[in-house]
Amino acid sequence: MTIDAPDTVATVVPSPGGGRRLADTIGRPVRSAARTRSHRLTNVILTIVLSLGGIVMIAPLVWTLSTALKSKSAALTDPLQWIPDPIQWDNFVRVWDAGPLASGIANSLIVSVTVTVIGTGFSALAAFAFAKMRLPFKNAIFLSLLAAIMIPFPTIMIPQFIMFANLGLVDTLWPLILPGLFGNIVMVFFLRQFLDSVPDSIIEAAKLDGAGYLRIFTTLIFPAIRPAVAAQFILWFMAVWNDYLAPVIYLNTPAKQTLQVVIATFNSTYATQRDYPLIMAASFIALIPVLLVFVIFQKQIIESVALTGAKG
Repeated sequence: MTIDAPDTVATVVPSPGGGRRLADTIGRPVRSAARTRSHRLTNVILTIVLSLGGIVMIAPLVWTLSTALKSKSAALTDPLQWIPDPIQWDNFVRVWDAGPLASGIANSLIVSVTVTVIGTGFSALAAFAFAKMRLPFKNAIFLSLLAAIMIPFPTIMIPQFIMFANLGLVDTLWPLILPGLFGNIVMVFFLRQFLDSVPDSIIEAAKLDGAGYLRIFTTLIFPAIRPAVAAQFILWFMAVWNDYLAPVIYLNTPAKQTLQVVIATFNSTYATQRDYPLIMAASFIALIPVLLVFVIFQKQIIESVALTGAKG
């Protein structure tokens, strides 16, 4: 016998005592529908909040591009004009003649690519050694490296400058390249923690098959940590590309300055002339390499986040 009621489905089933009892299953579809509505409402709220956050984060970039496409007078109008009218594409043409922008980009690329590519390789090797190899005083050395992170750059700035000055390397790119050429402590720490998820049995089996540590790293370890390496690579590239303090200390000749120093010179020179579109054009050009690196490595970054969440 079945009893129908609004929003209910009740069924009579036999009881152990030979009688009949009513098993009410109405609550399940009602609760399921309520949970579905609650999840939809939560998704809508999260979408709205994340969309507002995305707009807030992208607004400065949009304003930079908008100002770069305006004339001098249009950049100072009140109220603010988000869509340039008319569009001044010549700002991106004359910016190359306004200062050593091309040499600044070339110098920044030399420093950033050299440091991050070579330094990432050494960081991954160091992380592998600290995580999977048996070394004397391994933990003490690793803790000493972590303690070095707590030392701020202004503390070692003057001694480091004196050292490079005695070597005759001031006003060259070497003081910007050498300190990071042999690895990044933060990357070593991150990759070492990531390698804890790799079983030691795989390495032992490879050693029994006659593989050396370098082959084990290139064939087994690096493919496993590639997403984590990509995530750390882009963060390190951004830090080196946007560095201003070290280049302004060591570089004096305009042709040897990195892009951030060149843009700072643009700001001090053309801000007094109220040529803000020219400054914004140079700033937008400086953003393009970072955006390209992110686009290239975005798949690996997403994989890194997914693997980290799966391990958690």
